[in-house]
This record gives sequence, structure tokens and C-alpha cells, in this order.
Amino acid sequence: MNTKKKILLPLAAAVLAGAGYGLYILGMQQGMAHAPAAAPAAADKKVLYWHDPMVPGQRFDKPGKSPFMDMELVPVYAGGQGAAEGGVSIDPRVQQNLGVRTAEVRLGTLARAIEAVGSVAYNERDVALVQARSDGYVEKLLVRAPLDAVSKGQPLAELYVPEWVAAQEEFLAVKRMQGSDMAQLVDAARQRMRLAGMSESQVRQVDASGKVHPRLTVRAPAGGIVAELNVREGTTVSTGAPMFRINGLDTVWVNAELPESLAAQVRPGYAVDVRAAALPGAVLKGKVSAVLPQVATATRTLTARVELPNPGHRLVPGMFATLQFSPSAPAQVLAVPTEALIRTGTRTVVMVAQGEGRFQPVDVETGAEADGQTEVRKGLEAGQKVVVSGQFLIDSEASLRGTALRMEATPKPAAGAVHSAQGKIEALAKDEITLSHGPVATLQWPAMTMGFQAPEGGLPAALKVGDTVQFEFRETEDGAYKLTGIKKSQGGQP
Repeated sequence: MNTKKKILLPLAAAVLAGAGYGLYILGMQQGMAHAPAAAPAAADKKVLYWHDPMVPGQRFDKPGKSPFMDMELVPVYAGGQGAAEGGVSIDPRVQQNLGVRTAEVRLGTLARAIEAVGSVAYNERDVALVQARSDGYVEKLLVRAPLDAVSKGQPLAELYVPEWVAAQEEFLAVKRMQGSDMAQLVDAARQRMRLAGMSESQVRQVDASGKVHPRLTVRAPAGGIVAELNVREGTTVSTGAPMFRINGLDTVWVNAELPESLAAQVRPGYAVDVRAAALPGAVLKGKVSAVLPQVATATRTLTARVELPNPGHRLVPGMFATLQFSPSAPAQVLAVPTEALIRTGTRTVVMVAQGEGRFQPVDVETGAEADGQTEVRKGLEAGQKVVVSGQFLIDSEASLRGTALRMEATPKPAAGAVHSAQGKIEALAKDEITLSHGPVATLQWPAMTMGFQAPEGGLPAALKVGDTVQFEFRETEDGAYKLTGIKKSQGGQP
């Protein structure tokens, strides 16, 4: 008994699972527009033709088994079914089961805030460079390490300048000489001290004290950080040699890396909110001072430079910061939820709800995205409703229906066009003949067996089942196919 239960239980589960899947498929077929005959209203509508949903371009004039798939042909009714207009209809009950939701196309502003990560750097416009003004050597170094903080006027180093000794002694010697004609010589000696590199304050100091001052005290021209220190005690310096580089910290730069696709959306003057981990809870306000005209080849990014005030010198070079850019005047645009878009790689499609369970695929041109909304530049109007859930199932259904959107590359033959083929007679009746024929190039038909209406004068009496024939036919106004001529073939098989 236990063995039988073990065998029967999995078998029953498999049967139930298969039945459930069959019910789901049946519900889909009844709900979608392929099976409008299930609805009571379909009985009052004229059947235009039958077709196989998997090969929607082929039409048949009577029901039966599909020559392509193991399934029955599906009728297509006149009016309201959407096959000719490129749409698709779905029963409201199936819409509810599939969870189809729609959203309205709205006109408004997109919050085009762009976020990026940047790093703090020195403001290269706030730099002071200290150079040697005369040849000499460093006797005493007062700032001994890079990145030391200094204030404006603070002594940095003391230099012994031999050239100054001779110029100062000459000046003092001329000044001690008596005579009314010595004024010009004194002025010339004072000018020589200036040419030796002495500042005006140092010249006045020598003049007032009457003593030689061979040593020069180098002072900081501005406050900040000693970014470069190029001298040590006892080193010789020559005229113009860089000794100190001082960077101010009253303002700093934050360099943000932007993808090149977003570079057009950031402009100098845009407001920026900056947040740094070193300043929790603080939001610093700044503006974009420049977007550097160079793309990093490794990362394909551009650099946006933001200048920020730095109260308390709390931001230092190398820190990371998060930046949020905001345009000055957001524009009014049409927007739809981003989830409504069907991106195929070459185009973007949305399913537009047209009421009464009808949906139409529409190509759109999109723009910027923000907060789950996407700008639509072309293809939609304000007030329309688009599908935001289940649109992929609807789009697949529209594809199976052979909509105009999916069949653009297949031109429809002109009305009344005559087509020719070769085939074999399978059955004969008074007003109809069944032929198994080969491919029809003008209709892009594969080989199949189907029925045709007899020509106006009737079928030739000499024809019989099994004959190979050449025939011509055309499509009638009601979607059927009628022979315009038929004759026996001299040889060959269809």
C-alpha cells in the first residue's frame, strides 16, 4: 500500500501541475484579442479570415488546423480587433490578472540634480612663491618641514648675502663724505643697494642705523601651508631660485569627475551643494567655476571645478566630497515613469492605453532621467496614459498579431494583385478547390495546403485529384482567395 501511494502521489501532482498550466494558457488565449469568439459580442461580427498567431502574415479563408503549428487557426473579426491598426486588445479580466497598470503623461519639471564624487585640492590661484633675490647661503632656517602652517609676515629663513655687504659699505662711505655735490653720489649708492636685491625697507634700515646688515630675513608674503620647501641650512642659493611655495587655505577647489554624457548638463555658474565626511551634517554652498576642456581617456570623464570657501581651514587637499549640481532654471518637459519604457537597443517604445482594453505601441524619443521619471521629447502628448506594468507581455502580444510596428519591413501587396504558384490538387468541389502549393514569393508564403474559390467560369472539366497545376489567384474584399486561372502543368512537382 505504501509503495502504491509513493507512485500515485507524484503522478497526481504532475497531472495537477499540467492542468494548472493548461488553464493558464487557456486563460491567456481567451483573454487576449486572439480569441474574441469567447466573448458574446463576437458572435455578431463578421469573420474576415483565419490565421496562425505564430505566422500572422498568412491568411486562410476557413477554419482548421494550422499547417505551421499543432494548433487551430484563429479567426480575425471585422472592426475593433486592432490587427489592422497596429494595436492589441486585452480582456479587462486578463488585465487585472496580469497586473496591468497605467500612468499619465505629465508636463512638469524634472529634478535634474546630478550627483558626483570629487576630491579637495589647493586653490591654485591662491599661491605665493618665495625666491632668492640675490646670491647667498642659508644661515638659519625657521620653517623646517613641508606642510607647516605659516601666517603672513612670519620669518621663514635668514640668508647671508655677500653682495649686500659691498653695496651697503659703499653707501655708508659716501654718506659720511662732506660736500654739497655728494647728494648725487648718495642717491647712486642707494640705487645700487636696490639693484643688489635689497627691499626699500632694508635700504631705509641701513640708512637709519648707519650699520651694515649683511643678512636677509625672508618673510612669508601670505598665510597658508608651506607646500614646497626647497632649501636647508647651509645650502647656497642663487638669484631667482625657488625657496618656498605657500598655498592659501581660505578657499579650496573640489574637482568632480563627470561622465562625458553628462558634461552638457553642467555649466559654469550652476549652484553646487558639497558634503564631506570630515564635516558631518554640514552643507557647503559653492558654484561651478569651470568645466575643464579635457577628457580623461582612461575613465572617459570631464572635470568640473568648484571653488568653495573654507572657514576654519577644515577642508584639506585629498579629502573626498559628494557634490550635487542643480541647474539655475529647470525647464518644463513631458515626462513618463522610466519603467514604462521598452528599450530594444535601436529604439524606445511605450504602450499607450486607448481605452476599452486597447493598447497601441508608440516609438518615442527620450531625454534626461531623474527620480524615476524620463523626459519624452517626441511621440507622446500630455494627458495620454502609458502602461507601466505588464507592457512587455502586451508588446509580445502585439508582435504575435503581426502589428504594423513589427511588420514595417513587409510591404502589403496592392489590393487586387494577382499571384501565381504551382501546386497539386488535393480535393475538388463545385465552388472550391483544395491545393497543396509551393512558396508564393509575392505574398512571402511558405509551402502549404489551403482552399481557393473557383474562378468566375468554373473549374475546367479535365481537372482531377492528384493533377499538378499552374494557377493564378487574387485576394477578394472579404479576405478570401479566388482563382483567376488554372491549368495542368506539363511536369514537375509543387
